[in-house]
Amino acid sequence: MEVIHIQHPHNIEKNDMPEMAIALGYFDGVHRGHQKVILQAKAIAGQKGLKSAVMTFDPHPSVVLGKSVQHIEYITPLQDKISIMANLGVDYLFVVHFSREFANLLPQEFVDQYLIALNAKHVVAGFDYSYGRMGRGTMETLLFHSRGQFEYSVIEKLSNGDEKISSTLIRKYIREGKTGELPELLGRHYTTSGVVVHGDKRGRTIGFPTANIDLIDEYIIPPVGVYSVRLLTDGKWHEGVCNVGYKPTFNKEKGDKPSVEVHIFDFSEDIYGRKVTVEWHRHLRSEQKFSGVQELIGQIGKDKQQALQYFEKNRV
Repeated sequence: MEVIHIQHPHNIEKNDMPEMAIALGYFDGVHRGHQKVILQAKAIAGQKGLKSAVMTFDPHPSVVLGKSVQHIEYITPLQDKISIMANLGVDYLFVVHFSREFANLLPQEFVDQYLIALNAKHVVAGFDYSYGRMGRGTMETLLFHSRGQFEYSVIEKLSNGDEKISSTLIRKYIREGKTGELPELLGRHYTTSGVVVHGDKRGRTIGFPTANIDLIDEYIIPPVGVYSVRLLTDGKWHEGVCNVGYKPTFNKEKGDKPSVEVHIFDFSEDIYGRKVTVEWHRHLRSEQKFSGVQELIGQIGKDKQQALQYFEKNRV
């Protein structure tokens, strides 16, 4: 997959690009609904002899347009999004830098400069996709704005039960600790990546050494508590338990942000400084303050057994 970063205004000309079927969307999470849009573009590309492409944006529009705080927590930060797109077999990924100037494009200008000029011959987007200044361009206006230069397909909403699969719903589930229910929405388990850093090393003194993970990007983190997880390091997955929290048994004061620490089963390698990925499976319990170290050790032992039983039944 070729990744093309575009700054507005760009100087790409139609003859610079092959004829393409392009999927449009922000695609945070690249969930099952998003995958339906992308795979439809890929299928049409195959049918019509076109290249498949996805157009996404960075950073999140709400950051630039002042609808939220200075930063936003992502389900899939850009690097994760790129990796997932590549695994879906897309030929081209356009990452458009979202700026105020870009946001001010009229709907017709967006279509002229970012679809027709990029040699789009078929466009695929969700039913609620909008484009151009203040989102005035919609899938109902796309036929008019296309100038007859491309065809398009509209993907209807995808539901899980009676709820629409959406990034908003996924964010809600993550923040509520419903990690076990995320595969039904994402089509995979939720993951976060980071680097293993030195912590207080207390875990090893009580027989449960942990990998203290400093997250690389602005991920949404599940709430404090204990989770059954898998951890990827050096291309291999390992099962374990993760504690997200402030360690109230040892700390009188709450830190600025919770730590993410994974006790990896049957593992003794030194992985300080290495990038790892945590795959979140099931929430086991909330964070507790124990009366002493022995009570904590006993509970960690129970957490480990619970996680082992979970993985025994749900081994990939």
